[in-house]
Amino acid sequence: MPELQPPPSRARGLLPDGTSYAVYGQGTPIVFIHGVGMQQDVWVPQILGFARDRTVVTFDMLGHGRSPLPPENPALADYADQVKRLLDQLDLPRAHIVGHSMGALVALEFALREPARCLSVSALNAVYNRSDAQREAVQERVRSLQTSNTQGGIAATLARWFGQPIPPYLETTAQLCKRLLEDVNAEGYARTYALFATSDRAHIGRLTELQPPALFMTGEFDPNSTPDMTKSMAAAVPGSRCRVLAGERHMMGLTGAPQVHGELLPFLLAAEARANKLEAA
Repeated sequence: MPELQPPPSRARGLLPDGTSYAVYGQGTPIVFIHGVGMQQDVWVPQILGFARDRTVVTFDMLGHGRSPLPPENPALADYADQVKRLLDQLDLPRAHIVGHSMGALVALEFALREPARCLSVSALNAVYNRSDAQREAVQERVRSLQTSNTQGGIAATLARWFGQPIPPYLETTAQLCKRLLEDVNAEGYARTYALFATSDRAHIGRLTELQPPALFMTGEFDPNSTPDMTKSMAAAVPGSRCRVLAGERHMMGLTGAPQVHGELLPFLLAAEARANKLEAA
């Protein structure tokens, strides 16, 4: 994957609230929500995979890409409300919601707040109930962002995402992510990361209320969004799916796109069949 070059979109621009978005394809809609430090084009493999027979919507979350900054002390609700405005402005009554990392937390928050708008929710590489050591490590990264710029932490971020040293077969993808991290809005990144650092417990005790079909998926070797976290989330949601992709790490949407597609597609089809059955009843 030499470049993150999206295919031609059928709509692209800024919503009235300033959200930068793009729409591809025609059919049942899927909204993809990226993680901290990234932007909407990180979903290019999924756009290519799903836009052949579905409407694919991508956007820059608050503080990223061309979208406006979040509030100074944001809450998950601010990011979930951005998703709601996106669906409203694009006249999409319902959609599949897929989020990665911080985007997974936003996806779950939206699904809990707006279940009728969700055909399904997929949480990829989500964090959940960090250990004390994990929590201290992420808080240290927050403190670092408050005292320096984002550039100093890029190497450490890439090591968490791809391994250290980065395997040769992942080097090209790591360099793509490096460029995205270098281009990120420093203030937007810092505000969003501070929220991400404290949101691992945001859904404890709430996941049992999740109504849409749910998929929880991570990589076998993701050190921060661990398989145990994914299994714990799935265990809290009766009837949900849990998948751990062998050999994958944090950026599996890029590095393991065929495997992600192979798990996501049958889940989406099952959710659509369920929705059709309920509508026919």
